[in-house]
Amino acid sequence: MGSITLKQVTKSFGDVNVIKPLDLHIREGEFIVFVGPSGCGKSTLLRMIAGLEDTTSGTIEIDGEDATAMPPAKRGLAMVFQSYALYPHMSVRNNIAFPLKRAKVAPAIIEEKITAAAKMLNLTDYLDRKPGQLSGGQRQRVAIGRAIVRQPSAFLFDEPLSNLDASLRVNMRLEISELHQSLATTMIYVTHDQVEAMTMADRIAVFNGGIIEQVGTPLELYQRPVNRFVAGFIGSPKMNFIDVDMKAGDPTCSLGVRPEHLKITKQQGLWSGEVGVIEHLGSETFLHVHLANGSTLTVKADGECPLQHGDKINLTADDNKIMHFDGAGMTIPSLSWEEKAVVKSA
Repeated sequence: MGSITLKQVTKSFGDVNVIKPLDLHIREGEFIVFVGPSGCGKSTLLRMIAGLEDTTSGTIEIDGEDATAMPPAKRGLAMVFQSYALYPHMSVRNNIAFPLKRAKVAPAIIEEKITAAAKMLNLTDYLDRKPGQLSGGQRQRVAIGRAIVRQPSAFLFDEPLSNLDASLRVNMRLEISELHQSLATTMIYVTHDQVEAMTMADRIAVFNGGIIEQVGTPLELYQRPVNRFVAGFIGSPKMNFIDVDMKAGDPTCSLGVRPEHLKITKQQGLWSGEVGVIEHLGSETFLHVHLANGSTLTVKADGECPLQHGDKINLTADDNKIMHFDGAGMTIPSLSWEEKAVVKSA
């Protein structure tokens, strides 16, 4: 249970096409993340799957059944919102129990489900507290507990960690991932944070302007992006892009190389530049290197990197780590640096 198939699904608000014709199959039991910049349509699509937004055209199937016009309560899905949506006057116990009481589930079964969910989410000691007495992470766990007791065929998470501080986000990422392993239930997770996407997902769908640019595992998107948009969105820090001079018949318009693939060399390299801002993070250092042509490259170096602001350095990269993109931004596979590109003089 928990497979979801979208067939030529669209969504329009008046003349504005928020979701363009889109096909996607979400496998039973997988953790899929919708990622993309603000306004790309990922949350709208999640709400369409949940039944909270009407579908303009196309079909949404849940476990093989057409659910396009089905009301939210009939879809067997549970949604966890960014805002927690807890009842402040109710205890944790009653917040978790609320959907079961509405469904007129027997009190003994409700108590059994609350106990199990609370144990799973480390909420046992907080069942008699009100939401206002909890931390942000604990409140988010209560919202997840309320979803768990419904035993849905799929969980839908709409940017659930964006209200938490950095350390709590890391902890909750781990907890949600562990929860997925324990429940083996389909999870669809929306975020604009590609680090969340890379660390949590079985597969990632990268959204841009109402379309899906690419779907794949985190490593597939990192190693084999189909275009410049995906290459620049996946990876932290983001990929460096360099304009190139084209030879006759050469389709290459830009190169991409990730900060971790650039190497500092004493010999003449592919690029020469001057070190600007240096970010020391302890285990690693990020150098922002200014080239003579006005470009800036981000370089990932060792945590004890001795370079200083204003130092002149040379940079190189292995041929197989340099990506090539054509004029439309599409990836050109298997091009040799020597044969296919000449870097603008730096």
